[in-house]
Amino acid sequence: MSKQIFVITEHLRGKIDDVTYEMLGKGKELAAASGGELVAVLLGHNQKELANEFGAASKVIYADHEKLADFNPWMYAKIVSEIVAQQKPRVVLTAYSSMGIEVAPAVSVSQGISLTAYVSDLSIQDLKVSVVSQIYGGKMNIEAVDENESMIACVLPGSFPADAGKATGSPAVEDFAVSGLDESKIQFKKLIAPDKSDVDITQSEILVSVGRGIQSNDNLPMVEELATKLGGAVSCSRPIVDSKWMPKTRQVGKSGLKVKPKCYLALGISGAPEHIEGMKEADLVIAVNTDPKAPIFDYAHYGVVGDLFDIIPALSAKL
Repeated sequence: MSKQIFVITEHLRGKIDDVTYEMLGKGKELAAASGGELVAVLLGHNQKELANEFGAASKVIYADHEKLADFNPWMYAKIVSEIVAQQKPRVVLTAYSSMGIEVAPAVSVSQGISLTAYVSDLSIQDLKVSVVSQIYGGKMNIEAVDENESMIACVLPGSFPADAGKATGSPAVEDFAVSGLDESKIQFKKLIAPDKSDVDITQSEILVSVGRGIQSNDNLPMVEELATKLGGAVSCSRPIVDSKWMPKTRQVGKSGLKVKPKCYLALGISGAPEHIEGMKEADLVIAVNTDPKAPIFDYAHYGVVGDLFDIIPALSAKL
């Protein structure tokens, strides 16, 4: 049985996604425990220099082709499947992301290997892999032991520290021969990027997040004012996006973005499991809600049972 640990890396326009570093850090830990090596898998075009970003790995397998310049689910799944078939790694780490949930199931089916999604932790002993996975929207965790020859783990972004995977070094680079991409029935047309004028809430150290309790789009300006005074940004729960009061790029949660700010101020958010999944890694959570039994208080370091329409103006006046 192979002892290799694979990480399927993610990048966009030359920028490495943080979840890649998270997986590299965890992968290095698994490789040390198994006595194997950590291998990063990189797909792209004219981007071999990105291999230098994966210093935590012993080796980088690089697949280069002009049709791999942008993500194509069929093509990426084909290449990753071929690499996995050739190398037979013990564990393949992919992100639970738009890319990962397209590629991982296809590789699992084509290679006949097990797949576990919503993974929040892994460990390995005697080549037996223990996997912690979320179920019921994050309400419960299950732990399973995989004893198969190979397995794929779809890792929830934010589950591991990214810094652990940002090691310096010069891993060996192995080129992988790419062929057969013309068979794809899926063709990349264009990338529609988010509005550049919008903020990236995943990079904000302070987030003022609003939910149904804000009641109306007309009440958002006072939230914006508070966020500005705090030096942060405004985010929201799904109902606000569904009401078209804020763009999708501001949504925190399972179907939105996962954030890890130093401070997360939740205003009028009840705390559905889907929302909690996106903000539970915040260093400090402060919740304001009129319902003393709101689930958000179970995750808050500090909670205020009160009306946000009284608290927001009072807090802004103090800043």
